[in-house]
Amino acid sequence: MVRGRKKKVEIEIESKGMTLDFTLDEWQKEILEATGNICLCIGRQSGKSEIIAIKTAEYICNNPKKKVLIISITEDQAQRMLQKIIMHIYRNYPKMIAGGRDKTTNKLLKPTQHEINLTNKSQAITRAVGQYGLGVLGMTVDVVVPDEAAYLPEAIWTAITPMLLTTGGSMWLLSTPNMHQGYFYDAYTKPEMGFKTFYHTSEEVAEKRPEPQRSIMLQHLEREKARMTELEYAQQYKAQFLEELNQLFPDELIKQSQSLQRCNSISISNPIPEGTYYLGVDVARMGGDETTFEVFEQKDGIYLQRENIINKYTYTTQTIDKILELDRLYHFRKIYIDDGGLGAAVLDQLLDEDQTKRKVVAINNSSKALDHDENRKRKILKEDLYLNLKRMLERGKVKLLNDPEILISLKSVVLENSKTGEVRIYGRYTHIVEGIIRAIWADRDKHLNIYCYTL
Repeated sequence: MVRGRKKKVEIEIESKGMTLDFTLDEWQKEILEATGNICLCIGRQSGKSEIIAIKTAEYICNNPKKKVLIISITEDQAQRMLQKIIMHIYRNYPKMIAGGRDKTTNKLLKPTQHEINLTNKSQAITRAVGQYGLGVLGMTVDVVVPDEAAYLPEAIWTAITPMLLTTGGSMWLLSTPNMHQGYFYDAYTKPEMGFKTFYHTSEEVAEKRPEPQRSIMLQHLEREKARMTELEYAQQYKAQFLEELNQLFPDELIKQSQSLQRCNSISISNPIPEGTYYLGVDVARMGGDETTFEVFEQKDGIYLQRENIINKYTYTTQTIDKILELDRLYHFRKIYIDDGGLGAAVLDQLLDEDQTKRKVVAINNSSKALDHDENRKRKILKEDLYLNLKRMLERGKVKLLNDPEILISLKSVVLENSKTGEVRIYGRYTHIVEGIIRAIWADRDKHLNIYCYTL
């Protein structure tokens, strides 16, 4: 056993010592020891990614010449899993991490954001599969790990499953549930698919954790229960497949809409063509970590997405600076921004800027949009914004960039039809779509002519 510099908790699994930063739950030990195809349907923040990372690390360290592929729609998501794998290997098997160059291919072997190679010739690699899984076509692997499997487009499974044909390998699915359809749902519910299934709720996991973590988790769940609808909470934390949920933007509609490629690099010295441009901004919430900027050009009645920018861990001052920078490049007709939470601070500053004060439009999709004198008010619901985008996508009036982050954001949006007849739209990764729905509101705004702040 390799001991880290810091004191670690030692866990014995099948007489094999491992140094960990946390104590494994009993269900995590069962997953670690499971063989063959497995399907984890488990509530959020319960530790499913951590145990699959450990299982992957142990597998490649103890089995030579094996290849594990971690897949996700986006690179960031897949890389987070790989980082956990690498940390476990550094902690427990540091001498197995390969370095230098491969004598045959002259390829550098040291760990990267996309792969780790071991001295026993095993490796773990990541791939962002996007819409169709083109990036993994033709690959042969021993284990495939589809992260957030319930949210992967159905089209990619035909690219994934053949990878295991000649190796007789395994698939380790992990996700919170989505709807009553798709490969993940079938793997979990149909015994003929051949998956050993695991089901645990976040509440169940929290109750069995030692203090103070137990109290911390239960208090968080109570806050989430108060914030969410009953169905939303059941899906995210009780890990329930819900018939009342429908994907708002079907895969085929997303596929048809994502037909654009990003233009060449734009700068002050390389200006964009003249046109009518709009900006939609979703400002990171309190405690959130991503602000999105969605740039659209209106041309011949069609809204063409020209840029999708995601800024992580930004201050409000950085968000303001980015909006001003983009406006100098695109000369926006309107800038649409949410005015709730941190967005209010951004909005106030933009109203004080001569450059933007006649362009900025405040849309708080939980309540209303106002003019600066509060003389004109109209309540805009989140459903109005989302359904306006869906209507325009269906009519072919919006063309989106072929970015995987946009795909996963659109795919994560669900329409909830509660038993009381209420309709609600929400999602777990909606910050990109939130920017898009604001920018696209320009099509309604030009007809309604009410929402604009002017001084």
